[in-house]
Amino acid sequence: MKITFITLFPEYFTFFKNHSIIKRAIENKKIKIELLNPRDFTKDKNRQVDDYIYGGGAGMLMLIEPIVKAIEKVKNENSFVILTSPRGRKFSQELAKKIAITKKELIIICGHYEGIDARIKHFIDLEISLGEFILTGGEIVAMAISDAIIRLIPDVINKDSLIEESFENNLIETDHYTKPQVFRNYSVPDVLLSGDHKKILAWRKESAIKNTKLFKKNNQKW
Repeated sequence: MKITFITLFPEYFTFFKNHSIIKRAIENKKIKIELLNPRDFTKDKNRQVDDYIYGGGAGMLMLIEPIVKAIEKVKNENSFVILTSPRGRKFSQELAKKIAITKKELIIICGHYEGIDARIKHFIDLEISLGEFILTGGEIVAMAISDAIIRLIPDVINKDSLIEESFENNLIETDHYTKPQVFRNYSVPDVLLSGDHKKILAWRKESAIKNTKLFKKNNQKW
């Protein structure tokens, strides 16, 4: 998969590209990452990428022309264009899977300021949001959604690691423990030390169900 990030701050992605699973995925040619700065597609000497809003209003709005030119620089018949936006579809593991399975090339536009001229909707395929809150820019959103998608690409991580993750089989992941066996009077559950795989499996299923109920309770509106 190829992912192109259109961003005013390409330096944000330096760590993202050069560490951990993403770095290995690039080295193993599972993914390719490209960065485009809209300032490189401007006409004026000041490389202006924003302006005041027609009709008035606080803040500045990103100009549409540099964004569209950046899209057109890399877009082909396989491209799927995503805009990070608070009004977009709420991102989920289900959506990450669908994109990982069905798309070969992603173009992700990182919004900024008061957003982008609304005519951008004619040049994108999907708007995605992480939730009902506002960030100073879309770079964090772009990295989050692409990380979730990349790890689902075959052979990027061990497939066995995906089986019992949260949101698989509509359950939150079970509790896990490692050394030390006792930490400040808190002990690892005895069943996990028993060696009885049937009992361990049953305990993990029960733990996942409890965690799922707690997750749903915590996500209820105040």
